[in-house]
Amino acid sequence: MTELLILVGVSVAVFVGFNIGGSSTGVAFGPAVGSRIVRKVTAGALFTVFAFVGAWTIGRNVITTMSSQIVEAAVFTPAASVGVLFFTGLALLISNLYGVPASTSMTAVGAIVGLGLATGTLNAALMFTILSAWIVAPLIAVLTGALIGRYLYPYLEAKFAFGRLEDPLIAVDRRKIVPRPSINESVASRDLVGSVLVVAIACYMGFSAGASNAANAVAPLVGNGAIGPNPAILLAVGAISLGGFTIARRTLATVGDDITDLPILAALIVSTVGATIITILSWLGIPASLAVSTTSCIIGLGWGRASRARTLAEIATPSPVDGSGLEVTTGALTAPPIEGAGDVAASPTVGELAEGETPDRDTQQVSTDRVPRVGEEDPEELSAESLFDPAATARIVALWVISPTISVVGAYLLFSHLA
Repeated sequence: MTELLILVGVSVAVFVGFNIGGSSTGVAFGPAVGSRIVRKVTAGALFTVFAFVGAWTIGRNVITTMSSQIVEAAVFTPAASVGVLFFTGLALLISNLYGVPASTSMTAVGAIVGLGLATGTLNAALMFTILSAWIVAPLIAVLTGALIGRYLYPYLEAKFAFGRLEDPLIAVDRRKIVPRPSINESVASRDLVGSVLVVAIACYMGFSAGASNAANAVAPLVGNGAIGPNPAILLAVGAISLGGFTIARRTLATVGDDITDLPILAALIVSTVGATIITILSWLGIPASLAVSTTSCIIGLGWGRASRARTLAEIATPSPVDGSGLEVTTGALTAPPIEGAGDVAASPTVGELAEGETPDRDTQQVSTDRVPRVGEEDPEELSAESLFDPAATARIVALWVISPTISVVGAYLLFSHLA
């Protein structure tokens, strides 16, 4: 019976890792694939390599936390491990059904908390630290995004132009027995710099995803001693890789729900901020959600960009309702940054790049001298369309709370009954 439960646990762990790879690959490499910098197969390979590096290095800290510190390792019986992994898989199901980036990490920890409460072995001090990080990390992401959106984004948008390459950046010579990759000679020098930056940030996000997500798939199995840390990491990364090479192809085709409607510059900023926050937390051994951090940064970045229509003094002392109030939405990220140049094309979104719709690059490369200062931009242009309306934002935040809550309550009831 024990061997059967361990086999079931390994199977569920593979399922969890498979889905993590399918979703995370699309979010990390969506801009790179959409811009035709790399192919889907190359994206899957790069994601696998950097996810492995992240899991093998600082990802061990998260595995240790989830397998033996939130609750005692001895509590992870084979049955308990299957239960925890079940609720982790349930989080992925809820996320897919509602199209919301629910946190697998938060739900996995929630299941472990339910187990700890039912058995009286929960490390309350550590959970307070983890909960504090879950509150502080999204706030930091929102604040960072807001500051960049308000003070830096228009200048970056005016300085850099991202388009869709006619041919992939990496050309593969298949005329010999061993294919030889090389830089495509048809790529212009300015495109080469931007392309390298896009790929580097995608690899960094893959590293962060591996560091934070490997534990979600295998921590219970490490806790009960079914497999050691090294084989567990290989199992997790193998399952993540399988998802990256299979179902991620569909995710890459739609370029990831979170970033499709973002200009590619915004997607790169969001990826960098989100990955940095999760990398730091993983190094500290704190399981946290990459989806929550990146989504929070998207909201902050859009708010900051839209807030440029008014000065800080005007925001602090809103004027009477006269139709000139500021509506801060992330649709402002697509607004043209050029003063008096309404016919200038805004930066293409990641989704447009994926579909081959690329504005003329010459209309995007402009001088920073023409970027209007804070308080001089047109509020109507900055709130032209919304990526996160209030109803959608409320639904996302609600599921961030509901999903781990269901996990805690369900796991507590299950393990109380089993005990």
